[in-house]
Parts: sequence; structure tokens; C-alpha cells
Amino acid sequence: MAHCATIDNGNFINHPSNTESMKLPKLTKRFCPHCKKTTSQKIKLVSSGAKKNSLSRGSKIRARLRGRARGIGNHGRYSKKAVSKFKRKTKTTKKAQILYVCSECGKGKNRKKGIRASKVVLE
Repeated sequence: MAHCATIDNGNFINHPSNTESMKLPKLTKRFCPHCKKTTSQKIKLVSSGAKKNSLSRGSKIRARLRGRARGIGNHGRYSKKAVSKFKRKTKTTKKAQILYVCSECGKGKNRKKGIRASKVVLE
């Protein structure tokens, strides 16, 4: 059974296993929302960068800035000790963020979902 992964416009890419690298084409045809038509677009890999939403509702940084776990007494989940590393499962791969750059207008569009693979290679 061949393992496959799809790209947004329906093209199939061979993806043999999780240990090997996932191959993506350098050019693909896709709808450009700025040009309002289908154009050929370059694929770029973008690093995930810094953590997003560091001040989102349930984040530890936001709680610390608001002074939640300070003082004496029970502070709910902030009173508990951290879960040790051996109890927590960790992911072995990172999600690669893909940026499509239009060849006509030069605008870039991020793909909604990243691809989880050990390594992504552009061919």
C-alpha cells in the first residue's frame, strides 16, 4: 500500500514513510486570491518562528502577568507542580509551514494547515 499526502489543489505527492523526507514540487498551479485566477505559484518553507498567542486566554504567561499564582493558599491549577517529562508524550516531528508565492502579483499566501513530517524537501 502506497502512502500518499495531498496538496490543496488535489495533486498527490508520494510520501513513503515518516522516517524519510516528504517531497514537494517547487512550482504548483493554484488559485491566487489577489489575482482572482489560477496561476503558477512557488512553494517556500517558512519557519514556525516564535510561539503564537502568548497572551491567549489560558496561557501561563498571561496568568503570570496578571499575578495569578502569587501569595499564600490554593490557586487551583497554578498550585500544582509541573508534570514530569517522563509522563508527557512528545512529538517526534515538527509541522512545516508552507507559503505559496504567486508568480504574477508576487503576493504570498500561507497554507492553513502545516504538514507534519520529519523533513520536507522541495524538488
